[in-house]
Amino acid sequence: MGTVTGLDHVQVAAPRRPGVEEEARAFYSGLLGLSELEKPAALKPKGGVWFTLGQGELHIGLEDDFKPARKAHPALVVAGLDELRARLEAAGCPTTDGEEIPGARRFYVHDPFGNRLELLER
Repeated sequence: MGTVTGLDHVQVAAPRRPGVEEEARAFYSGLLGLSELEKPAALKPKGGVWFTLGQGELHIGLEDDFKPARKAHPALVVAGLDELRARLEAAGCPTTDGEEIPGARRFYVHDPFGNRLELLER
């Protein structure tokens, strides 16, 4: 019997337009500190950018008819939540508190494309 054993990657969308990969790099690498991954050659023509999450990956895929995910979201585990929140807010990225969850502190932020992200520290 097959069973799910983990999460390989999560993908969020971004609009297909010039400069979007640079915006993704500035936010996800520059502000969140994620390292970029080389996309497989066969997928490079589709555009977008990939980042490592340590145990898994975050992919930014491009869509022609883009609509940001306002409710659905990835939750990214953070070390130094307060420092990251301060850096995001200093860069003009508003954050909002999440409801209290036992054993975790968290907040929400939107990426440059309007996608909701949860950032949490346990």
